[in-house]
Amino acid sequence: MLDLLWPWALALAPLPFIYRWLRSPAELSMRALRAPLLASAALNAGISPKTTTWQRHLLLAMLTICWLSTVAALTRPVWIGEPVAMPTNGRDILLAVDISGSMQQEDMDINGRQVNRLVAVKAVVGDFVIKREGDRLGLILFGEKAYLQTPLTFDRKTMQVLLNEAQLGFAGSNGTAIGDAIGLAVKRLQDRPENHRVVILLTDGANNAGELDPMEAADLAKRAKVKIYTIGIGAEMQETWGLFGNRVTNPSADLDETALQGIADTTGGQFFRARDPQELMAIYAELNRLEAIEQEAETIRPVATLFHWPLGLAFALSLIVALFSSRRSAHA
Repeated sequence: MLDLLWPWALALAPLPFIYRWLRSPAELSMRALRAPLLASAALNAGISPKTTTWQRHLLLAMLTICWLSTVAALTRPVWIGEPVAMPTNGRDILLAVDISGSMQQEDMDINGRQVNRLVAVKAVVGDFVIKREGDRLGLILFGEKAYLQTPLTFDRKTMQVLLNEAQLGFAGSNGTAIGDAIGLAVKRLQDRPENHRVVILLTDGANNAGELDPMEAADLAKRAKVKIYTIGIGAEMQETWGLFGNRVTNPSADLDETALQGIADTTGGQFFRARDPQELMAIYAELNRLEAIEQEAETIRPVATLFHWPLGLAFALSLIVALFSSRRSAHA
């Protein structure tokens, strides 16, 4: 639908015509001077009165269109598109993913191939991100420090790309700042609607870096009404081969399940344990069934400005008129 933001500008359209009418030359009753020699020279040059009249009319038409185009541009025409519905349900979910050095432990099996924990997380969480249509999603990466990789957005594809680009050690590889990651998430969610604030925190270790204690951060989250779901990832048993045969170890010995359980309980969330990619997929399938919170229906109508079209036409015609006038002056 075409609309004019400043329709009052149309009142300017007749001004040049009114001026021309008011300033019309008075009729002169005087005898014309005859110059047969000059008239003959003009005819020999091919400038007839008929040609001159035609050029004058063309010039007047171009000036008229130029003025009307300028007035049309002044009205600020816009094209208003059809209403587009915004998502009417969903939550604000921040995914906090551990990318510390311990996440390089290769104790995850995907299609018979041993991969490290971060690769498994990317495969599962990336699929979770794509399915969360209607949610605002954000990504926090943490190691020795926590930083916001992606602010809350509806752009799930970009979110997935940024998750896949995360590399071990980006946030430091010698520590795990769980408390700082929760604190950053609370800061980013505190201005969002209270019943929409969700954090899904995934780690394979214990808090041993950062300035904020995880339980203190959980208390802050509780006061800010942020619900935190915690996931501990890592196999509990792994066989390794050495000089004296195979040896069974627990690669998740550093995982602080008690703290993760306490964080979830404090904020009204839930603690999950993922020992392999299949369990991790089941956990995110459960999280994917989070009940959506209805929001107020919101629609927008895209607006495209059109003033540059008539303004461009006026500019092009003004150049033609200027060129035409300069050529006439040169021949005069």
